[in-house]
Amino acid sequence: MNAVRRGLGNAVVQAFLVVIGLVWMTPLAGLFLSSLRSSEDTAKGGWWTAFAAPGQLSFDNYSALLQNAGITRAFWNTVLISVPTTLLVVAVAALAGYAFAWLDFPGRDTVFLVVVALLVVPVQIGLLPVAKLFGQLGLFGTIPGVVLFHVAYGLPFAVFLLRNYFAEMPKEMLEAARMDGGSEWRIFTRLVLPVGRPALASLAIFQFLWVWNDMLVALLFADSSSQPLTVELQSQIRQFGSNIDVLAPGAFLSLIVPVAVFFAFQRHFVQGVMAGSVK
Repeated sequence: MNAVRRGLGNAVVQAFLVVIGLVWMTPLAGLFLSSLRSSEDTAKGGWWTAFAAPGQLSFDNYSALLQNAGITRAFWNTVLISVPTTLLVVAVAALAGYAFAWLDFPGRDTVFLVVVALLVVPVQIGLLPVAKLFGQLGLFGTIPGVVLFHVAYGLPFAVFLLRNYFAEMPKEMLEAARMDGGSEWRIFTRLVLPVGRPALASLAIFQFLWVWNDMLVALLFADSSSQPLTVELQSQIRQFGSNIDVLAPGAFLSLIVPVAVFFAFQRHFVQGVMAGSVK
């Protein structure tokens, strides 16, 4: 009897999760079907009408999208902003996290408290001062300027996450490596980084999603030649009725890339977040 109840309970939970998954996937499916329809078909009815008339679905919108110079340039700008930012944040935070966790230097705890305090500083506070600074340095309106801003504001959380994860590693493991003659750099690259792969993957996912979906920073710091996909799509919304054949496939393209990145690293995600978020 207990086994039957347990089986029924598991079946109910699984059915509930399937329903939640279907509800979560409905907007994504609707966006995808809308991206395959012409603006005339979209004006006649909602995306669900495509099930009754599948002949209206085609990849013509995506073919036209690839020939849209503004969209393609914005897509590659997004890649050029998101990928370097993610790599820089993970690399710098890994070095700083290891230093705060296992190296003894004057003022270590005080500096780490300052880093943690920066977590509560909203990004809006730094927009105007940094914009003025970038203007003086010639970085305003450029991709490197957007990358530097994202790196600066992504590091406090990244350092906090990795420091807590690295601090949970067994002290005996590191001491044994030092007794075997391993240098700090060798211990970091050959021991700490492989063990910390779940936390690094989680941080990479967080940072990539934040930067890829950002519009506020790019709207202020990027000009027309360096603006990412979010800003380009926002400019298309002003003519929503006539640009739905551009907006729908562009929005789906902007959505599917971070989703693919998440699923590629999902097996490390939960483990890394849970291990690095508490200490």
